[in-house]
Amino acid sequence: MLEEINISYQLKTFGCKVNTYDSGLLEKRLSLAGYENKENPKVHVLNTCAVTSEATAEALRTIRKIKLKHPKSIVVVTGCAAQVDTEKFLNVPGVDLVIANSHKSQLETLIYKYLHGELSDRAYKSNIFKKEDLEEGGGTKDSHTRSFLKIQDGCNSFCTYCVIPFARGKSRSLSIESIRLRANELLLAGSREIVLTGVHIGDYEFGIENLIEDLLLRTRVSRLRLTSFEPIELTDRLMELFSDPRLCPHFHMSIQSASTKVLSRMKRKYTSCEVEKSLKRIANQVPGAFVGIDVIAGFPGEGDFEFSETVNQLESLPWTRLHVFPYSERPGTYAIKLDGKNFHSAIASRADFLRKMSNLRICSEANKQVGSIKKVLWLKNNIGISRDYWSVKLAGDISHIEANTESKVKICALEKANLNLIGEIVK
Repeated sequence: MLEEINISYQLKTFGCKVNTYDSGLLEKRLSLAGYENKENPKVHVLNTCAVTSEATAEALRTIRKIKLKHPKSIVVVTGCAAQVDTEKFLNVPGVDLVIANSHKSQLETLIYKYLHGELSDRAYKSNIFKKEDLEEGGGTKDSHTRSFLKIQDGCNSFCTYCVIPFARGKSRSLSIESIRLRANELLLAGSREIVLTGVHIGDYEFGIENLIEDLLLRTRVSRLRLTSFEPIELTDRLMELFSDPRLCPHFHMSIQSASTKVLSRMKRKYTSCEVEKSLKRIANQVPGAFVGIDVIAGFPGEGDFEFSETVNQLESLPWTRLHVFPYSERPGTYAIKLDGKNFHSAIASRADFLRKMSNLRICSEANKQVGSIKKVLWLKNNIGISRDYWSVKLAGDISHIEANTESKVKICALEKANLNLIGEIVK
């Protein structure tokens, strides 16, 4: 603890589940250092995302809004965009301090020194590929109901569209023992579901199957959920582990395209054939699983034929929802050097087509849930999440429902406006 400084702060998180985990750790460290999380704070901390140029632009817009509303407040930018877009933030007068991922472990100390006039620079950044630690201990969110547990950080793949290796560094993993210890801490604190997350968990150094098996055998976790996998990472042993009902039947597949030509230009390590095999395998071995798919629309070299390949392939395969990303050039990536770039109008129209395709599919899959019985974990906003990742609301009186409890619910209807399933508790 630095000293009793009693400085108010608020932390805003952008982007992925890994950032959510990191923000949980930052909140913990700031609290221990004597900062107080309050409305209208003196210090605004932004934990930024850099996956697209728009993500950085969103953070910049947020900074301007903060300074317009609270001109005397202090704005501190950290996270992935602080690492790769440092100069963009330094060019904004409203930014007081930029603390890149390379220096995120020093955030509370650097803010303290800034507040006491001990810093001469506005930016703190170094070579992210020399970073070895993963900064353990974060992840608690949703009033301790669900917790994100980072098992791995960084990436060695260097896909041509992706800036994340330059934002988070090389792939590095926590030991199975340290993850088990943290999982037990989260469970003791009241978490009912643990979500294993990372930049590339399929590259977990000590074997993702070994880790899952250890947590199922040696902790009292009742709901364990996984984040993103690539098609070739669904091993026999991994799929067998889903026979344990505590491992939630939910897959987030990082596919990006179903055209082999486009996948090659993206520097992905699989083909359209492996995409097909992986989705069919999930349907056969984990029937009823919720399957979300990441898809990029309009990547350089994706012509009408390649786009049709992706559409036709996806239309014939089992999945639940698409997460559609219109391609946008990201400085620092190899993709900006590729030929075959698409016009913005073509990218937008393809993204729109995929989103409509996704909406039709998820509505169809949601209607199939009517009549089923699901185990639902209730969150603090009276919305529940089923083990197979559907959002569930109760029909009628909800006063007797307590957050952080799990109930058996029979699904009676679909709320089409936001795709919530409507159900009744099974007595």
